[in-house]
Amino acid sequence: MAGEHYEARARRIVVGLDADGRSTFVSDGDTDSRLATEAYTRNVLWQATEVPTPVMADSGLARDAPIPPPPEGYAYNLTTFPPDNEWDYEAGYAKALVEAGAADSVGNDDIPGMHTTETIDIVTIISGEIWALVETGETLLKAGDTLIQRGTKHAWRNRSDSPCTMAALMVSIIR
Repeated sequence: MAGEHYEARARRIVVGLDADGRSTFVSDGDTDSRLATEAYTRNVLWQATEVPTPVMADSGLARDAPIPPPPEGYAYNLTTFPPDNEWDYEAGYAKALVEAGAADSVGNDDIPGMHTTETIDIVTIISGEIWALVETGETLLKAGDTLIQRGTKHAWRNRSDSPCTMAALMVSIIR
């Protein structure tokens, strides 16, 4: 169904400690850190402003689900991509990156959507399939596959007829 990716939500359950120091569920519900664009819907589940992270630190989530994590931190997100044939891939990808606070990541390349982030991304496909594009080629990723993206130029293409959902841990890097 066209536009199905706009409905993608991510439930986040957080465990902490109660007043007696025992483990307890402190929250359970859909994440509020969410951005729905024509190119993808991002649900950011957890974020930290520093590494190492104090174990009971609160998440530093922004409501607008920006792509770059804090400069010395990390973010964990679920992103759902619609099929390319449901939207204007050529014009819309760069616009979606700008909406996600990643305007500086877009270059003047021949491949639409090609961008870089100052992160190491550990990306695992949860459902569907998607093509990972780099400057010298592309590869198809399917459910269960993991890609390690190390701050290099890349883009995503969903050439299938179904949405693709991926989980990604994005860790800020030093160049």
